[in-house]
Amino acid sequence: MAAAGAEAVVAEDEEKRLPEGDPESGGDSEDEGDSDSSGDGEDEEKENEAEIQRLEEQLSINAFDYNCHLDLIKLLRQEGELVKLRRARQKMSELFPLTEEIWLDWLKDEIKMASESSEREKVYELFERAVKDYICPEIWLEYAQYSIGGIGQEGGIERVRSIFERALTAVGLHVTKGTALWEAYREFENAILETAQPAPGSVPSPEQQQMLCTQLEKIHTLFRRQLGIPLLDMETSYAEYEEWSEDPIPETTIKNYKKALQQLEKCKPYEEALLGAETPKLAEYQAYIDFEMKAGDPARIQLIYERALAENCLVPDLWARYNQYLDRQLKVKELVLSAHDRAVRNCPWTVGLWIRYLLAMERHRVDHSSISEMFEKALNAGFIQATDYVEIWQAYLDYLRRRVDFTQDSSKELEELRSAFARAVEYLKQEVEERFSESGDPSCTIMQNWARVEARLCNNMQKARELWDNIMTKGNAKYANMWLEYYNLERAHGDTQHCRKALHRAVQCTSDYPEHVCEVLLTLERIEGTLEDWDAAVQKTENRLARVNEQRAKAAEKEAALAKLEEEKAEQRKQARAEKKASKKAKKARSGEKRKADDDDEGEWGQEEEEQPSKRHKGDGLLEEDMEVEMGLFGRSGPEKPDRPANQKEKATTSRKDIPKVLHDSSKDNVTVFVSNLSYNMAEPEVKLKELFESCGEVAEIRPVFSNKGTFRGYCYVEFKEEKSARQALGLDRQAVEGRPMFVSPCVDKNKHPDFKVFRYSTTLEKHKLFISGLPFSCTKEELEDVCKAHGNVKDIRLVTNRAGKPKGLAYVEYENEAQASQAVLKMDGLTVKEHVIKVMISNPPLRKLPDKAEAGRASQFAVPRQVYGARGKGRTQLSMVPRALQRQGNPVAKAENGMVQNSAAASSAPPEEPKKMSNADFAKMLLKK
Repeated sequence: MAAAGAEAVVAEDEEKRLPEGDPESGGDSEDEGDSDSSGDGEDEEKENEAEIQRLEEQLSINAFDYNCHLDLIKLLRQEGELVKLRRARQKMSELFPLTEEIWLDWLKDEIKMASESSEREKVYELFERAVKDYICPEIWLEYAQYSIGGIGQEGGIERVRSIFERALTAVGLHVTKGTALWEAYREFENAILETAQPAPGSVPSPEQQQMLCTQLEKIHTLFRRQLGIPLLDMETSYAEYEEWSEDPIPETTIKNYKKALQQLEKCKPYEEALLGAETPKLAEYQAYIDFEMKAGDPARIQLIYERALAENCLVPDLWARYNQYLDRQLKVKELVLSAHDRAVRNCPWTVGLWIRYLLAMERHRVDHSSISEMFEKALNAGFIQATDYVEIWQAYLDYLRRRVDFTQDSSKELEELRSAFARAVEYLKQEVEERFSESGDPSCTIMQNWARVEARLCNNMQKARELWDNIMTKGNAKYANMWLEYYNLERAHGDTQHCRKALHRAVQCTSDYPEHVCEVLLTLERIEGTLEDWDAAVQKTENRLARVNEQRAKAAEKEAALAKLEEEKAEQRKQARAEKKASKKAKKARSGEKRKADDDDEGEWGQEEEEQPSKRHKGDGLLEEDMEVEMGLFGRSGPEKPDRPANQKEKATTSRKDIPKVLHDSSKDNVTVFVSNLSYNMAEPEVKLKELFESCGEVAEIRPVFSNKGTFRGYCYVEFKEEKSARQALGLDRQAVEGRPMFVSPCVDKNKHPDFKVFRYSTTLEKHKLFISGLPFSCTKEELEDVCKAHGNVKDIRLVTNRAGKPKGLAYVEYENEAQASQAVLKMDGLTVKEHVIKVMISNPPLRKLPDKAEAGRASQFAVPRQVYGARGKGRTQLSMVPRALQRQGNPVAKAENGMVQNSAAASSAPPEEPKKMSNADFAKMLLKK
């Protein structure tokens, strides 16, 4: 390998260092008296050595840590450790395609050290590897210029020309960077022309004259070729050709030049769009690709794809489209396989790229050992879904099947296919299921295909039946389609007896579509069965369908009963709310009259308190929110203090009069937002919030809500002048204000829209977003961003907190695209952050419970009063002394109050009727009824 040769160059000199600084500065010019500087240098060197050792250990644990490779190479280059540096670069290049900057640094370091011809050959080999990773004009230009240094060797001139020609083929069509290569090539040929000129005053020989004519024609040809290609600054090249050429420019060259100018004008909008766009420029590159695809020039299409991939090497879809174009249009083996290899090295987590690579290798007749080796690499690529492993196994098994000659009873290829099927089943069961908690193949598609191969191609129905039995034991026996697949296989390659047996088992086991299976059985017996077979089938299907109908009827009754129960509970809750509302209104009316009798000055307040304190619509369309009454956990008023001193009563009265009621006009909901979860201790909330919300637009009014004691309740209404300002204000949701996340939601009347909920974040699968758990509570957003941005462009980071703003050790990280997120999962999962091992996965939140189910759950939660036991729980002797008959006795009255038993506060506001006293005779009658 090239790396082995590169290491051999310095094997004899382990201590050889890279040249550092200016060689003419003098190595002995340091001041020996500067002992402090020397000591600092030694300390820094020791720190670097320790860091190098740590990075090497980290890579021995996880060789796919891209950033760790970069840090190690940077430190080794700084220390001048040439041997270790070459080894580190070699290891990284085996795992990842290197960027243009890394290759140029590596090449420049090797060029400095290459003095002998053997060392120059190693540099040439390194250049050959560099130009294969990506098409980079700078690397090609560096390669051509370096080759000029070896012009004095045998065949040096032809080698330089060969490299220049290859460079022009690769990037000579590059609209913005191709001109530099053409000019470098012409300068080289001009230099050759100067050396071929005869001495002044001498007459050239015929051989010299022939050489001069040949060299002049080479330069003419280069000019003409360049002027026929759309490149920036073509006018300058044309003017230079006119000045250089002694003869007039041919008409064909002028015609090609004008045609290239026209094509350049068509390309300029796309080049300008790329120049002004921000990374990753995917949309601009795709538009450029579509333009070139319509033009149909394969060389230009290939170049624009390569340019796009150089800046978007982690986008699997772009690689897939490029490889598809090469597979279907160009079909050049070396070009196609090279592109596929680079694709899987850049995006190893994408199973589709590996499958296309295996197909391309088979299509171009690569040897079997190479394909098997590539498949093993794919298994170790670290796919992010269990189903990906099923797909790659299926692709490899398809390839092995196509190698088998089934006309022979037995062959090496057939045994290898069977062995691979068995290994695939075991691999999914062991490796994949252990990692993902699922095999990825619940319907056993691989085993089904194995059974089909055995039945149709090997005529081995016995093995096929064994495989289907195994499939059915894995939870598939309840599905009608699985039985019908087995039946069709038996029908095509088995016998009637086994078909009948399979359908009888299907009738017994199927639970999703039993009618369909029964119909298939009866059809079979109608065509091929005897009378006894028909009778048995009819009896079996009738019995089975009767049981199914009975089960469905019970399920329907149960569902209807549950629905009826829910309706009754809803009606009870509605009735309980109405009674509760009436009792509170009556209680407030009494308390208002009492205050009016005690103090005439409080008459106005008493009249106001007759209104309901909760939100409700009045006739004038206003929504009134009376916050003067302190509410408990379930909305019940706190207990009154009956005997208050007169001065306290006056103080309370004055404070209540000073606090205005918060009125909200429901017609202004579209320009108003509701702000909650604010700190109760916020001083002057109007001023604080106005400064915050003025960035969204002109604020008309801020209405904070206070309690009857004058304390801020933590929520308010913010009204804007314009509707767009209110919509923009919703973007401030979850922003931290005084250490708490502020909730900003649309202003919606819950009486009209009781099910309205606002949740700004997606609850579905988002492949470009990561969910991170296990973070230390002290981890900040900036610290997490430093960890995540190494694997892609981070668009947003959200640290999950509770209502008080305290972190929960969870975070969501959004990347620009799926490729970057997938790469980050591979690199960050299991990473240690501040002595905490974090877990990283693609964001896919669990399904949220439906509101009606949650409502039912809450209702049932309070349906029965909780029994209070001691600190050690319920003791063995803590038995209920109520007779069982009375325990079973329902109490509809107790369930009538909103689905829960009323507590003491509610009882005080609406005292229930005393239960009817029962005599011993009444108890006896009750027990006899049971």
